[in-house]
Amino acid sequence: MDLSKRKSLFRKKSIENNQHENGLARVIGMPSLIFFGVGGIVGTGLFTVTGIAASEHAGPAVLLSFLIGALACSFIGLCYSELAGMITESGSSYSYIYIAMGEFIAWIVGWNLVLEYSVGAAAVAVSWSQYLKSILISFHLHLPYQFFASPLEKININGQNISGILNLPSTFVIIFLSLYLIQGIKQSFRMNNMIVLIKLFVVFAVIAFGFSYVDFDNFKPFIPENTGQFGHFGISGIFQAAGMIFFAYIGFDSVASTAQEVKNPSRDIPKAILIIITITALIYVTFAFVIVGLVNFHQLLGNGAPVATAIDHTPYKWLQPVIKFSIIIGYFPVLVLLLVGQTRIFFTLSKDGLIPKFFSVIHPNHKTPHLSHMFFMVFICILSAFIPISILSEMCSIGALSAFFFVCISVMILRRTHKDFPRRFKVPGGDIIPIFGTLVCCVLMYSLSNITWLTIGGWMFIGIIIYWLYGHKHSKLQQKFHN
Repeated sequence: MDLSKRKSLFRKKSIENNQHENGLARVIGMPSLIFFGVGGIVGTGLFTVTGIAASEHAGPAVLLSFLIGALACSFIGLCYSELAGMITESGSSYSYIYIAMGEFIAWIVGWNLVLEYSVGAAAVAVSWSQYLKSILISFHLHLPYQFFASPLEKININGQNISGILNLPSTFVIIFLSLYLIQGIKQSFRMNNMIVLIKLFVVFAVIAFGFSYVDFDNFKPFIPENTGQFGHFGISGIFQAAGMIFFAYIGFDSVASTAQEVKNPSRDIPKAILIIITITALIYVTFAFVIVGLVNFHQLLGNGAPVATAIDHTPYKWLQPVIKFSIIIGYFPVLVLLLVGQTRIFFTLSKDGLIPKFFSVIHPNHKTPHLSHMFFMVFICILSAFIPISILSEMCSIGALSAFFFVCISVMILRRTHKDFPRRFKVPGGDIIPIFGTLVCCVLMYSLSNITWLTIGGWMFIGIIIYWLYGHKHSKLQQKFHN
């Protein structure tokens, strides 16, 4: 590759020319933004991944894993807040990195965000189907439950292990919400705000009713001995659980992806991100304490509905169907956040010419990228139908962590290249917090399984090929330079 081509890979967007309108309707205020973030974060990680992380990796020390995840999120969230106050484009981390580090790195990050948003949405849909199955079983309905699980997992029905065929309910919920989002984001946010209140009711009900029945013997040993395998209990288990649990915090960055639909993005987005992370961290640690305190972590192994199991260890068994039904409804905002985030990232990639114009076509009446919604509806349905949640959650985590790593670096770069550019918010302490953010991302990524690393390696290879065959040739920045 000659020098001019090599330089073109790292050509950067101008921050001054990046504050423009793209036809999306500005209808989101601060309260809706906070509800959007909290509603999108509090969900699968709390209601499902807590059980998996405790039973397979950390034991009762999953509380430390949640704290590590919260600490990582606080570092990264502060970095996002600084960048969101400078750059008000809807591409979130992709847009920030394009300005700070150039097109090729931005493309890799934008491509990896598919692992965060689309794979994350698939994981949430799979978890939703597990709670639906739990409700149907409690009503003694005899259905073909092999259609509630992927071919890669087995489910226990009345003492029998049955191999899954495909997860049909997960595809139904993705189709329903995708079609709903096409109708307009303002209507979607109204529904979202009401459902978030239902979800928070579930969380606080479990904490309130379960707290006095916590058995402290369930916390012994707090850190179970390592089984001889990396990531299965012991210190390595705490960090592997933190890497998996980080999936539970994903969503605060989606707030930044709505920048072009927020009424006052440079003011509201930084504040909203910090408020959202604080609220969710407090909820997560308290909730995990109650769940692990009610149920011995060994009983959570292979349990797709740990909250329901925990409620069984209290006298309030009548609360179980209420909790399950509320959880099913409460998953909708999580899916809304991930589906909106994914389509807005690809909307911006398309506007930059790195992917086909198909992804940035806006519906003339609803003002939403409807074709992009339809494309990802099909893609996410395929993922959720055939891949189990344990694999999906780790894939989602590594996709997000790779993006967050570059976001933290971008803060330090832009402070040097654009130090006089106005910022609504600036991370205190110089470069200390961005450096900690990059280190935490590295530690959490290192703790994830080998198959997850192989997955992202293959995914990035595909992304590089697509960029080389299409993105590099059609990039608007490259065309502008040549013209």
